[in-house]
Amino acid sequence: MSDTADATRRTVRWLLGAQIALALGLVLVDLAPGLPNLLAPSRQPEIDLPTQPGDQTRRYRPRDPANPGPGVAPDTPRRLLAETTDIEGQEALSLRGAIALGDGARIGETLRSDRPAIVTLDSPGGSVRDALEIGRVMREIGAETRLDGTAVCFSACPYVFAGGTERQASDAARVGVHQHSFGESTVLPAFLAVEDIQRGQAEVLTYLDDMGIDLRVMGPALATPANEIYILTADELVEWDLVTK
Repeated sequence: MSDTADATRRTVRWLLGAQIALALGLVLVDLAPGLPNLLAPSRQPEIDLPTQPGDQTRRYRPRDPANPGPGVAPDTPRRLLAETTDIEGQEALSLRGAIALGDGARIGETLRSDRPAIVTLDSPGGSVRDALEIGRVMREIGAETRLDGTAVCFSACPYVFAGGTERQASDAARVGVHQHSFGESTVLPAFLAVEDIQRGQAEVLTYLDDMGIDLRVMGPALATPANEIYILTADELVEWDLVTK
């Protein structure tokens, strides 16, 4: 019995070791295509440097949406802060900060409660699905969206901006797009990661179409890695219907 028990234990240990080795192999295979981007920083200029047509891609640090690089205020809140204000005699709401998980429901509740006529944005990005949720509520209540002064609207923020019935951006404001990840876990089997990304992109495409945005905006978004940001020109904002006036 003792020899049999020892053999069983050895077999179980061998099977567990093989499973761990297989799991590590799958993780390495899944991560391999992205390792160059993870290990090597973008060679693009920092986002505080001016852009011009043909030179619109800048460095972006996706691991910390509140502080993606120089040019974004270092005191940017780590989640959206809502502040009631007044613009041209109309009740308005200012949304500033990164878009964190859970902001969709929280800010959506504020929008439905306050029903502002105008919403101003200043956000370097964050959670895509929360941004889509906020944008849909924005359209539901009929609010306009604006980017005033030197406001930034990067990554997921343009989806919030797209929810406005009328959309206005100052000459000094910057709107930027890039690739997104949609899952909360970054270590998934390849087929699950692909499914999650495809599902997320389908949600974004459906949303933009519902908001009346030209889907050509997804061209530079899909072509720009997550650690970079493509700053849209004033002409692109107009041509692709991101701004209405």
